[in-house]
Amino acid sequence: MEREQFGSRAAVIMALAGTAIGLGNIWRFPYMVGENGGAAFIIVYVAATLLVSLPIFLAESVIGRRSRANCRGAMEKLAPGSRWKWFGLLSVLTPTLILSYYSVIGGWSLDYLLRACRLEFVHAGSDAIRELFPAFVSSPWKPVVAHTAFLGLTALIVAGGVKTGIERFSKWSLPILFILIVIITAYSLSLPGSKAGVEYLVKPDFSRLTGRSCIAALGQSFYSLSLGMGIIITYSSYVSKQENLLVSGLGTAVSDLLFALLAGFAIMPAVFAAGIQPNAGPGLIFDTLPFIFHRMGEALPVLSSIAAILFFLTILFAALTSSVSLLEVFVAYLVEERKMRRGSAVLLAFAVVWVLGLVSALSFGVLSGVTLFGKGLFDNLDAFCSNILLALGGLLCVLFVGWRMKKADVRDELTNGGTLRGRTFPFIYFMVRYLAPVAIVAIFIANYL
Repeated sequence: MEREQFGSRAAVIMALAGTAIGLGNIWRFPYMVGENGGAAFIIVYVAATLLVSLPIFLAESVIGRRSRANCRGAMEKLAPGSRWKWFGLLSVLTPTLILSYYSVIGGWSLDYLLRACRLEFVHAGSDAIRELFPAFVSSPWKPVVAHTAFLGLTALIVAGGVKTGIERFSKWSLPILFILIVIITAYSLSLPGSKAGVEYLVKPDFSRLTGRSCIAALGQSFYSLSLGMGIIITYSSYVSKQENLLVSGLGTAVSDLLFALLAGFAIMPAVFAAGIQPNAGPGLIFDTLPFIFHRMGEALPVLSSIAAILFFLTILFAALTSSVSLLEVFVAYLVEERKMRRGSAVLLAFAVVWVLGLVSALSFGVLSGVTLFGKGLFDNLDAFCSNILLALGGLLCVLFVGWRMKKADVRDELTNGGTLRGRTFPFIYFMVRYLAPVAIVAIFIANYL
């Protein structure tokens, strides 16, 4: 059976951008900024994205398109019989673990969409709004139901395949997200007291930067661009030989940075206007956005209700776009390596991720008393995946492309067989071969000294 491919250049860009633009920008980026010192963290994050993460993105793209296979199969094709097969398996394991708690956050967004449809943010009092999120996540069953529903939606899209499922969903969901984040940003900046949030984002205090802040910035860059997860390898295996990998990679990185900054300016000014601590953690966005819509509702209740519904609907779309790519890695492995039908593979992947996700879904309630290193199970899993597994996956990727693959093969992929100008290739290859691995190792050393 012929392997599926994305149908056009627009489809490639939208799909790759969809893997990057999502909850990593809207949910994770603002609270990471808040926990790591504001503007100084953003500067490190931008530098890490362009100098380290983009070369890794291109390296993963080379592996995927060169092999035309899933993560495990890619290593068998490009390095048959070698120990690099463990890198392939790691690239399947990592997105599965990430999806197990990502789907929990997606469930939160689904729950808040339903609340917006019931006009809770407009009619509830300020104190009640502040208690919404703590009450929801501490429930013994509500987060599990939401996690199940969100993961089910993800599975339905993946079951449709590459073109009718993933491609079609990506092409119409992302433009809506960009439009609405601009609208929310404009309103957030108009709130009384928002100026302090703007200053927090634009005035760097480098004295607050630590080794842990730097690795957090790199981890956020990896997380947001979906590096080290096997997603770019898997999606690039669906990209035709005529597409320009450099253009799609740079476009994805720039789009991701732009959206992350917009999300920061949408959330942080409102955080300060609401009197919420910027280091409030994973629940930051779910504490802040209801406040924005509540304040809007005092003057413009109809507009506030519509905006709340559309925004949480868009957050749900963004979450689904990324969760679809996470699940597709596991499904592609099962279909190509285990010879399963796509429908059966989706059901098995759903079951595995659902069971793993129960830990995160209950970590703020029934399992809230279980901690490791002073953190809850949810925070530990997020930190382990983002700061360790993604970095390890990224390191192995650039080592493979820079030192294991033939230079001629790498050039062939990045220049489309010599049909594209290769003026930037020496610089990109240097970044992949030397700078990216050295940067990852250096940040790890700085973090654990």
